Amino acid sequence: MNHNSQQFFPGAHNGVPLTYEMLKEEHEVAVFGAPQSSAPVTTTVINISSETAVPNHIIWSLFNTIFMNWCCLGFVAFAYSVKIRDRKMVGDMTGAQTYASTAKCLNIWALVLGLLLTTGSIVLLVFVYTTVYSVFLKSMQENNGYH
Repeated sequence: MNHNSQQFFPGAHNGVPLTYEMLKEEHEVAVFGAPQSSAPVTTTVINISSETAVPNHIIWSLFNTIFMNWCCLGFVAFAYSVKIRDRKMVGDMTGAQTYASTAKCLNIWALVLGLLLTTGSIVLLVFVYTTVYSVFLKSMQENNGYH
């Protein structure tokens, strides 16, 4: 049983569903007639994207890579920031948002660990320096200078 059913819509073009604009244009042509000018009709299509903006944190990642790169977290965050840009170029907003949250988390950890470890290293160096200096002074006092 072969059924070749074809929907009939006035002005339908090759099975493409009609939109409001196409129907309105066909109605205007039917009512007002074809355009009177001999110039070719040109159309302009404007794509308005309603997608949400996904931050890529690339500047923050670069800062953490250069200055706060303890445990290489800044470099890993930078790699994820580049992946965000790639996902946005492909149009995968869900993947871009996932990479963005990972990059943000890595940047936070890199910054916190960087500040804590840098501050701790400075405090440790000052403590070691003062201890070595006090031991050196005590040894100098016991030996009464150079003999």
